[in-house]
Amino acid sequence: MIEKLDYSAAGVDLKAADEAVARVGELAKTTYTDGVLAGVGPFSGLFRLDTAAYREPVLVSSCDGVGTKLKLAIRAGCHRTIGVDLVNHCINDILTCGARPLTFLDYIALGRLDSVLVAEVVEGIAEACRENGIALIGGETAEMPGIYRKGEYDVAGFINGIVERDAIVDGSQIRSGQAVIGLASTGPHTNGYSLIRKILFDQNQYELDDTPEELGGTTLGEAVLAPHRSYLHAVEGLLRTKLVTGMAHITGGGIAGNLVRILPEGVQAVVDTSLWTCPPIFTFLQRVGQIDPEEMYRVFNMGIGFVVVVEHDQAPQVVDTIVAGGVDASVIGNIAAGTHQVRLNTPA
Repeated sequence: MIEKLDYSAAGVDLKAADEAVARVGELAKTTYTDGVLAGVGPFSGLFRLDTAAYREPVLVSSCDGVGTKLKLAIRAGCHRTIGVDLVNHCINDILTCGARPLTFLDYIALGRLDSVLVAEVVEGIAEACRENGIALIGGETAEMPGIYRKGEYDVAGFINGIVERDAIVDGSQIRSGQAVIGLASTGPHTNGYSLIRKILFDQNQYELDDTPEELGGTTLGEAVLAPHRSYLHAVEGLLRTKLVTGMAHITGGGIAGNLVRILPEGVQAVVDTSLWTCPPIFTFLQRVGQIDPEEMYRVFNMGIGFVVVVEHDQAPQVVDTIVAGGVDASVIGNIAAGTHQVRLNTPA
């Protein structure tokens, strides 16, 4: 006799899915802004754009994930910060062109649905959305047995923002003589985690609750899982002044690999790494992993999570504005005539 099957026998728990959707819906409602017409529940989220508030609005979209930082979050059993990472990474990407975020959607995929885990991730997403004035208007939770092993999951985020066409920051106005300002990161943010895991767990036998002397009492888990910082509040005041000629989000590829993306032909950026203090997590990883300085700056942000380019004489005012927005900042270099490149002056 053929065994009678149902969906749960195939590894999909519809009851757990319903519970997760209900909890996600509750969390999403805490982020709704005036423009939300329909959020989580229907097949599509609906958002009313206030076109009267703009002369020539341009919609800006992006999507991203958090990479193998998930592996450490799973190891630590700490998932809320992953939701914060996801939102803030996406915010910073669209912020580079001067856009302010409007809506966010998430995608969470698991082998076996864990409603508690999903709720924890979405709690972080909702928290970051509220802090940045974004409406979480939809998403997808996919249960896919056979694709992900027990306890594993993946996430992706999708963001939409808006900017006036004549206020788009695209780097085209970057000129020789301008200043490069670096904004402090909270740690590795969401990049370089394959190397971090290699250093900590493959090459060495560290645990996430270890407290190396260099970290001053902070555990390794706290240092490497520190949430990706949003630079929206620190930078949005600058956008109204139109002092900024270029912005770069420092992600995979480090300062050189990301700053070069906004440079026009005929100029180069010269960055002096002695002009800021590298967070101890990076010096620790470099020492125990025996990583060359050039490789560290190629893989990690090394303490600079976002870069702003402005006229040299405006730099002190811009730094003060950023610091008033809650983020440490300093001039870390300048724009000079030259080939399309970023030169890093790093210690031997």
